[in-house]
Amino acid sequence: MLSDEAKDKLRQTLEKIQEWPSVYMYKFIFEPDRERLDKLLVLFPPESEILRKYSANGKYLALTVKEVMMSADDVVDRYDRASEIPGVITL
Repeated sequence: MLSDEAKDKLRQTLEKIQEWPSVYMYKFIFEPDRERLDKLLVLFPPESEILRKYSANGKYLALTVKEVMMSADDVVDRYDRASEIPGVITL
């Protein structure tokens, strides 16, 4: 889970640089694993734009998700839930 300090910092940054609602792009990197991928995908609605890209040697999977978000709080909440998935790096 993200610390309260990290959540506050992210929220403040997002509120300064974005107007809401807005399309937001999430990025995650992890070792390909079906269970991990499924846990990430369930965090996003089916209409989200999702791009999967494997590293050159296939050791890592980068997942980029674009979704219309209503507020900075919604973005922070999504990152917080994603941070609970072991082995997932959020960018």
